[in-house]
Amino acid sequence: MENKLTGLSHLFVTVFLSTFANFMVVPSLTDVTMFALCPGQDECSLAIYLTGSQQAIIGLGAMIITPVIGNLSDEYGRKVLLTVPITLSIIPLVILAYSRTTNFFYAYFVLRTLTAMVCDSSTNCLALAYVADKIPDGERAPAFGILAGVGSAAFVCGTLATRFLSTASTFQVAAFVSILAAIYVRVFLEESIPNEVGIRQPILRGAPNVIKEGVELEKTTQVFKRFPSLGDLIRLMKISRTFSQAAVVSFFNSLADGAIIASLLYFLKARFHFNKNQYADLMLIVGVSGTISQLIFMPMLVPIIGEEKLLSIGLLMGITNMFLSSIAWSVWVPYATTVFSIFTVCVQPSLRSIVSKQVGPIEQGKAQGCISGISSFANIVSPLIFSPLTALFLSEEAPFHFPGFSIMCIGFAMMIAFIQSIMIRGVPSSHKAENNNSTDSEA
Repeated sequence: MENKLTGLSHLFVTVFLSTFANFMVVPSLTDVTMFALCPGQDECSLAIYLTGSQQAIIGLGAMIITPVIGNLSDEYGRKVLLTVPITLSIIPLVILAYSRTTNFFYAYFVLRTLTAMVCDSSTNCLALAYVADKIPDGERAPAFGILAGVGSAAFVCGTLATRFLSTASTFQVAAFVSILAAIYVRVFLEESIPNEVGIRQPILRGAPNVIKEGVELEKTTQVFKRFPSLGDLIRLMKISRTFSQAAVVSFFNSLADGAIIASLLYFLKARFHFNKNQYADLMLIVGVSGTISQLIFMPMLVPIIGEEKLLSIGLLMGITNMFLSSIAWSVWVPYATTVFSIFTVCVQPSLRSIVSKQVGPIEQGKAQGCISGISSFANIVSPLIFSPLTALFLSEEAPFHFPGFSIMCIGFAMMIAFIQSIMIRGVPSSHKAENNNSTDSEA
């Protein structure tokens, strides 16, 4: 396992640099948005609605684009497809690195919306598929946890850097690191799919199907075609009950995660007057605990309790976190509830590991892309529900006084995901079952 992870070192560096660049600007974005749209105010419905609408548009685009990118990576390779989102993510960072006035903010807003359709979900999807290419079924959950831990470590370092940099310097450093990530992936990252498996290069030029052992790969029985459709997803959900359960968990968990992005920061701004430094402190605590959990605790726990139980535990801790945050009575409460992130950060790696075991080795990009598409669809729905809810209960027109009501509703969304997660059982992966059936038939 250790030698296999060593072979993934260049991917880990790529993920670290990309995540560092993207997340180090997060603590500053709320203040930048508020300053550009509602200068001098702690409450701004326009900022909430604009952030929510951006999230919905990004989710709509990612829902369509991410499965396609996942499919193409199975055919043309992870490296060439991974270059696209990492390169595009440079553009909006450069804009705010130059200026953060209202006009430049709107330019950033438009370009960030367009590029994030390709970047936000695709990078994670392709990184997960890359790991699945290198690591066998039984060892994927710890490996996915380590990949997530690398992302958390980048999150910690980026947030820590933000804590000591000015707003202008934050965006300048982020733009530079993002450019460095694009260069690194092109120079050092190796392709994870061997050419003999059927990879086509280059992506802009078609090639005949590769024949291996007298069998044309594209004519073998597979769940997916080259480009995914709704029918592909439905077909896979019918074939694998575990996949359908994981899809439901992914939807409601992503619904909650998207709501946290769209609502929690503005709730803390209005309730406790949080600023850039306090956001950074809060995110730093979450990042450190998440890094320790994913790099140390998760590889230890998965062999003992399994990813299915770890998934349920993580969701339960997330529910508790949201319920306590919604009734926060003092400024220290949001800091205290970050202890639950030790378990909540294990949700995504556990879920992705479960999904990866339901398809064959040449369909990892497709499967991860479909789950990312479901998550993106949840990110469309989430702001449509929670942004108006947050704006309403933070305003003077609220039907009753409960500023954290939308945060409590996020907890209810997580509860639905938790209920579904406890129904998932550790069953053999579908492609293994198919191989066993074919072996029995031959016998």
